[in-house]
Amino acid sequence: MGYVAGARLVSAVAEAGGFGIVASATMTLDELRDTIHRIKDRTGEPFGVNIRSDAPDASERVELLIRERVRLASFALAPSRELIHRCAGGGVLTMPSVGARRHAEKVAQWGVDAVLVQGGEGGGHTGAVPTTLLLPQVVDSVGIPVVAAGGFFDGRGLVAALAYGAAGIAMGTRFLLTAESPVGVRVKQLYLDANVTGTVVTTAVDGVPHRVLRTAYVNGLEKSGTVGALLRSARHAVAFRRLAGLTWPQLLRAGRTARHGRELTWAQTLMAAGTPVLLRTAMVDGRPEFGVMSAGQVAGLIDDLPTCAALIERIMKEAAEGLDRLTDAR
Repeated sequence: MGYVAGARLVSAVAEAGGFGIVASATMTLDELRDTIHRIKDRTGEPFGVNIRSDAPDASERVELLIRERVRLASFALAPSRELIHRCAGGGVLTMPSVGARRHAEKVAQWGVDAVLVQGGEGGGHTGAVPTTLLLPQVVDSVGIPVVAAGGFFDGRGLVAALAYGAAGIAMGTRFLLTAESPVGVRVKQLYLDANVTGTVVTTAVDGVPHRVLRTAYVNGLEKSGTVGALLRSARHAVAFRRLAGLTWPQLLRAGRTARHGRELTWAQTLMAAGTPVLLRTAMVDGRPEFGVMSAGQVAGLIDDLPTCAALIERIMKEAAEGLDRLTDAR
């Protein structure tokens, strides 16, 4: 949801009764501070901020959330125990995203308040286990609230998640395709035109499994040779360094962190550092032929662009009707 879940979308979700979460990985610290202030100007409802725990300034971002009394910090990667404890001490709830039961068990032992479980259907970085198998595994293994993600778009999915024992659902692609989403009309149409086989999980974007819309550009990334990938990766990394205001030492430290525990080539590491540029090219500049678009498989089931208020009202109505049908069937 980088470049998508900003002040406009998050405040609209919060005002509609949902819990919006800012995607801060593509923001500088100053941009994040400004985004938080703009959300507060638009709504008095609670919201959260997602942080990459391997970001060079992750600690500063946590301190910002504490000062601004943001309700929740979510983490795209497993946070350190220190970050969790600092959030807890500052009154900020924590909810890491996990793709495996063992990861959920680990962070639960560290004292997080909830976990977000994303199955393989989800967009962006994802695993291979589908939500219907991963969710009950995690629910049975931790004693904290579990939020389900990956493949959800309507009230029926909410009822199903609740039946599995989840506390609720999280949706990325569904909220990307709303009236308040800042994504351009042309790019939204590409999502609407996709079918359930219109996404692909590839490691060509940043070295780890990443579900994106299948496009000619993505096909080209997958077919690139080593030299071409290295040159393109270096170019994107340079562009991202300028956008993020990072020094070269900071960028290299981020690269070393990204490689830790992974079998990444340096070309893949550079690509990981420059991935925000590929996202920005498509999602902000509106040039999908030169960028990538993270997408869940659920894009193939979405065919409208409602307001956030209309979407949440519809989902809750569908869920209530579904629960009534189950009750009547007894």
